[in-house]
Amino acid sequence: MTPQAASRRYALISFLTWLPTGLYIPVMVVLLLDRGISLTAVAALGVAYSATVMLLELPTGGLADVIGRRPVMIASAAASLGALLLLGLSESLWLLTFSAVLRGVARALSSGPVEAWYVDQVPAEDAAELTRGLSLGVMASSAALTAGTVAGALIPFGLDVSLAVPVLIAAGADALRLVVTLVAMPEAKYEASSLRSILWGVPSTIASGARLAVRNLALTRILMVSAGMGVTLAVIELLTPAWMAELAGSAERGVLAYGLVAAVGFAADALGSSVSMPLLRRLGSVRAVCRTGYCVSVLALAGMAAASAMTGLPGILAAAVAYLLMFVGLGMAAGPLSQLLHSQVTTAERATVVSVQSLLLQSAGALGAVSLGYLAGVTSPLVAFLLAAIALAVPAARLVVPDPVPSQSAEACSGR
Repeated sequence: MTPQAASRRYALISFLTWLPTGLYIPVMVVLLLDRGISLTAVAALGVAYSATVMLLELPTGGLADVIGRRPVMIASAAASLGALLLLGLSESLWLLTFSAVLRGVARALSSGPVEAWYVDQVPAEDAAELTRGLSLGVMASSAALTAGTVAGALIPFGLDVSLAVPVLIAAGADALRLVVTLVAMPEAKYEASSLRSILWGVPSTIASGARLAVRNLALTRILMVSAGMGVTLAVIELLTPAWMAELAGSAERGVLAYGLVAAVGFAADALGSSVSMPLLRRLGSVRAVCRTGYCVSVLALAGMAAASAMTGLPGILAAAVAYLLMFVGLGMAAGPLSQLLHSQVTTAERATVVSVQSLLLQSAGALGAVSLGYLAGVTSPLVAFLLAAIALAVPAARLVVPDPVPSQSAEACSGR
């Protein structure tokens, strides 16, 4: 398989992995409330999902490094398919709880393996192709979330059908992902095949990946940037909906405004990913692209802080522009940052380290949501947005990881 073919398959599987999420997110809460599930129970289902993801993040990453990326991604698609069928068809709280746990299992299983599989297909010295493919995967994921969110919101109301329809369509997308993964993700058989070798290999791989994350200073700095992104995203997701409702003058208008802003954010992330390669050709350095992207995001967060002091339509427009620019910057840096991360690890612990990155992003996000959310309540959103900007700016400024040694194609890409 050529690296270009691998990048197309990676983008397709990434798209199909995130499309179901986009489809069910706009309707899930309202669907559950419509079935008589209390708001407290809905929140508890969210906690069950998040706790499952965080609990299994490292074990599933280690599993992918021990038994292979392909079987883990197949299991992820199957678990998500079952979870969404339960969510779309069941009214029992126990079955819905099982659905939430299954969705958490599916999310943890999908965190890292397909990216690790793609990186394994590309020669380590082909830095330009690796950056292009990783950016293409980020762009495909963001495009899937954009399309899914818009479709998930429009289908029930535009076609006057049940709120469960987008969820069932999402299940169909997972069934397609299962088939595509079986066909389009070939992989050599891994050595660990017995239950004993798996039970021994997974903890050993997790320990190896964790030690690497702590002892490798360059990798630690990359992971700290991910933690800063976790804080930033959590604060945005927590504060923006209520802020939009306040600016719009009613909860209903606020929901519509936030839905549109969120869709724009996903599209902006895809746009940022699409310009990362032209920017690499101009700047000639993966690290410089990362810093440029994060600089845009930090300035956008400062803009959101300023917009939080505004009211009415000007406030909504200023917030929307800042929100868009923040995601353009994050999308711009996502692929290059992934390349820097993979340049510090080997195949043996690649998926594990990506899971460490995901776990740090989620953990920092949870801590940031609680602490900065409280701070925003007792002071103002302006303070929370500024602190989120600092949480991203500080580790991004310390991102001094050397660029991977460029190949001839990378040198051509960078214009040297």
